[in-house]
Amino acid sequence: MNRITSLFNIQYPIIQGGMIWNSGYKLASAVSNAGGLGLIGAGSMYPDVLREHIQKCKKATDKPFGVNVPMLYPNIEEIMQIIVEEGVKIVFTSAGNPKTWTSFLKENGITVVHVVSSSKFALKAQEAGVDAVVAEGFEAGGHNGREETTTLTLIPMVKENITIPLIAAGGIATGRGMLAAMILGADGVQMGSRFAASVESSAHQNFKQTIIDTKEGDTLVTLKELAPVRLIKNKFFNDLQELYTKCPTTEELKALLGRARAKRGMFEGDLVEGELEIGQIAGLIHEIKPVKEIIDSVIQEFELAKTEVFSL
Repeated sequence: MNRITSLFNIQYPIIQGGMIWNSGYKLASAVSNAGGLGLIGAGSMYPDVLREHIQKCKKATDKPFGVNVPMLYPNIEEIMQIIVEEGVKIVFTSAGNPKTWTSFLKENGITVVHVVSSSKFALKAQEAGVDAVVAEGFEAGGHNGREETTTLTLIPMVKENITIPLIAAGGIATGRGMLAAMILGADGVQMGSRFAASVESSAHQNFKQTIIDTKEGDTLVTLKELAPVRLIKNKFFNDLQELYTKCPTTEELKALLGRARAKRGMFEGDLVEGELEIGQIAGLIHEIKPVKEIIDSVIQEFELAKTEVFSL
């Protein structure tokens, strides 16, 4: 047991990222059943859909699971009320000020974790009363920190500044990566891209195949003027780069982005015009596997690597 397994009452200090369009109840329950902590990604769900996924997850696992909530969500009050009504005991918040909802959640007996991209915001989260933080490096897929700090440097810097448990994220998909993060000071790891390419992920099969076909250098962070996001290079990405040559306004970028690009790419499988969000670690993901196999192999490699490292 360590601080993360104790905090969540789980077997392994492995958290599944709450990724939009990837993290439905099937993925969350599979991760929890395999010994990690599964998260339902509320960012791509209407309130009634979230309630349905929470209810189905409760039936699919008797292990702890949580909900990831981007706080910029337009229906945030309704989302939080549903979480309380459905008896969810763990909430990961992101994309907003942790002071806004932490007290409310903790008053309702909920363990709160906030996702940060810098030591500064990790401290603010700790001061807001969260139980742990996820420090996510610039390697991560999807929406990213503006600081552009990599996991290798971010984790020890955050560790130096906080006393609450620390979860490392960004560029972690293997047992060796997990061990490296924990040697740097993390108490556990959060993996997104590796679980996006799982059998139980709610992503479209086209997107899953694209993840395992992605090589080093095939992703890049863009749209920094709106919200930085790491994408696989495709026609939509190239159209963005073409627009950037003309020094676009924010409004022009928003017009090209339009609505539901992420859903179109990751959930509906449009590999040409869709937004395909994935981390740099995709270059190390070569196979779509069931969640249990993923976690078992990560733990096996972690234990082997630990033996090798500490025998040096």
